[in-house]
Order: sequence, then C-alpha cells, then structure tokens
Amino acid sequence: MTTSEETLGAPPVRHWPVLRLTGVDFDPVLAELMREGPINRIQLPNGEGWAWLLTRHDDVRLVTDDPRFSRAEVAGRQVTRWAPRFAPRPGAMTLADTPDHARLRRALAPAFDAPGIARLRATARRKVEAAVDAMLRDGPPADLVARVLEPFAVTVISDLMGVPEADREEMRVRTRRILSLTDGAEAGERAERDMTAYFAKAVAEHRDSGGRDSGGRDSGEEDVLSLLAAAVGRGDITEEEASALAGSLQIGGEALTHNTGRMCFVLLSRPDLLARLREEPGLRPRAVEELLRYVPHRNAVGLSRIALEDVVLHGVRIRAGDPVYVSYLAANRDPDVFPDPERIDFDRDPNPHLAFGHGAHRCVGAGLARLEAELVVDALLDRVPGLRSAVPPAEVRWRRDALIRGPEALPVTW
Repeated sequence: MTTSEETLGAPPVRHWPVLRLTGVDFDPVLAELMREGPINRIQLPNGEGWAWLLTRHDDVRLVTDDPRFSRAEVAGRQVTRWAPRFAPRPGAMTLADTPDHARLRRALAPAFDAPGIARLRATARRKVEAAVDAMLRDGPPADLVARVLEPFAVTVISDLMGVPEADREEMRVRTRRILSLTDGAEAGERAERDMTAYFAKAVAEHRDSGGRDSGGRDSGEEDVLSLLAAAVGRGDITEEEASALAGSLQIGGEALTHNTGRMCFVLLSRPDLLARLREEPGLRPRAVEELLRYVPHRNAVGLSRIALEDVVLHGVRIRAGDPVYVSYLAANRDPDVFPDPERIDFDRDPNPHLAFGHGAHRCVGAGLARLEAELVVDALLDRVPGLRSAVPPAEVRWRRDALIRGPEALPVTW
C-alpha cells in the first residue's frame, strides 16, 4: 500500500546480473525481487550507481503517470542500466516530458490513432496473406520468422513510414545493429547516425516536394514522413525532432517481428491453445491481449525516470534526483490484479495489462502491434489449418544479441 509517511529505511542494493533468457522464461532475479517487496534498489551491469525498482501494478501506473518522475532528466546521466551504451538523440520522444512529449506525439497522431490503424488494416491483411500463400506454395518445412513474420513487419512499418522499397533492406540492417548487444557501441552508434541522417534527408525532401518522395511519387498525406514534414513546416516540431521521431518509430516497428514471434512460439508450443483459437475465432482478440500480458517482451527493464522531489512509497523515501525504474513485466504478473498470473487464460476479463506501458509514454505503436498480432494469428490459423512446430520448443533458436527478446527462427510444418 502506498503511503506518504516514511516508516522504513532503504532496502539493500541488489546486483541484477541480466541473464540471456530464451523462450518465454520469466527472469528469476525479477521474480525474487518481486517476492522481497514492492520497492527495491538495483544495480545493473552498465552505467553508474543504483536505482529504485517498483514492481506492483498500482505503483507502476502511479510512477508512469506522475509528473514528479521525469524522463527528460535522464539525459546526460549514466544511470545504472542494462544496455552497454546510452546516447539519447536530441528531440527523442522517449526522453521528453509534458508538454513537449504531447507536442511531439500530436505530430504522429493521424498515422497511429484508431482511424489511422483502421485505414491500414485491409492493406496489411493482404500483405500477411500474400506472405503465407508464398510459404504454402513452396511447401513445408519453413521458417515462420523468415517467410512471414519479418517480411510482414518490415513491409508494414516501411509502408506506414513512407520508406521506399529500395531502402528497406539497409534500414533493416541498421535496425539490427542499433538493437544489438554484441556488435559493439561503435557499430550501433554509426547505424543510429546513418538512420538519423537518412530520415533528416527524407523529411527535408518531403517538405521541398510537397509530400512526394525522392522518386517523385505521391507518398500519401498520412504516411509518417509526410506528417513529420508537415509538422516541421508548421513549426510544431524541429527538423532534429522529426528525424529522431522517425528513427525510433522505424526501429520499434521492425521490432514487432519479435512481438509476433514470441506469441507464435507460445501457440506452437501449446497445441491446446492453438486448437481452441481455431475452434473459437471470436476469442482471438482477447487471446492476443492475454499473450501480450504473459509473454516477456524484453529482459530486465527499459528506461528509467528521475525523481524531481522527495516521494514516499510504501514507507520508503525516494529522494529528489534518485533514478527510478518500473517493471511492466512484473506489473503484468501482479497476483492482486491478475489471479493465477503464471497461467495463460484466454478468458481473463478484465485484462488491464501494461505491455505497452502507461501514462504519457505509453507506446505510440500499441494499435499497430495489436493489428499485426491479430492479422498474423488469423492468417496462420485460417489458411494453414495443419500448422505445427517442426522442432521441439527446446530446439528453437533465440536471439541472444538483441535488446528485445525474440526467436531467431521458428521452424514449422503442416
């Protein structure tokens, strides 16, 4: 229970050796921290010092919606963290506070709000079905990641962004390097600089050509590059902010490959769940929500916040200037909110999961992620009725070099 009265001293600092987990294994260190109490202090492998960690659902919602905890103040600080490098780009929406964050988000709204996602649905469905049809023509076995999940995610985000076909493979390579833990800081930083330069040029070209791409084609007023160019033209955002926004969206959109890959891995590993969704297609949207709650989308934690003033939670004083992490993964396993949280329950209702975050920084691409997951599940279950895993779950290879967990390949047959 949250209280404003300081009654306890600070808990000990716990070193969190971030494990290279595979499948949908829940981090045992995080599970132990959850058992120890609602508020902990942690030290991660990189950065400096220690940070607070909050794991309860209500506390995570409180911190992520409370202006006393700032993302902007993280810039320039070497907060203890999982990633080996942290070089925030000027104008990055992830490190903006209100009102700047709302201003940046407004520039993207027409592409990612409900009407924007609805406009995308028919085209996206045709593309995932085309990928599945091509896989079926070539026959089994097949790698579901290479044949369907990755090309679909890359195509959808590139179409939405307005990235031409000729540039997509290089964009995919850059994204991999930026998200990699093993390519080295120099390679990641170079890829990020190249991507930022690419989008800065693309936004400028859209402005100069009145919404047409570098080939002179009308890109459509709702693609992201056109929206950003228009926002720059109105003076709503700067050119630097536009390129930072574009880069983060491209990376996040391509990372949806891992999102759908994890869900497909669970379904292929649990034939009972797969069979139920075949028999009850109306259950699929709710099933996607439960998989979003259950499946760990990353290892460890994301970005921290900085307390702007003293705040007392659970009798413990968080002092002004202290870094604070929240764990969405832990919040999604809070037994006070999700009875029997370790069980995948497609009948769970309500399901107030925080897979996309909460508050001002809730993922702008949440609607896109849901759309892709639902379309992939529909296409696979409806067009490949005999779909099953070609290898035991323990033999599925997982990416061990990426910030976001996902299968390297998903061998299937039918």
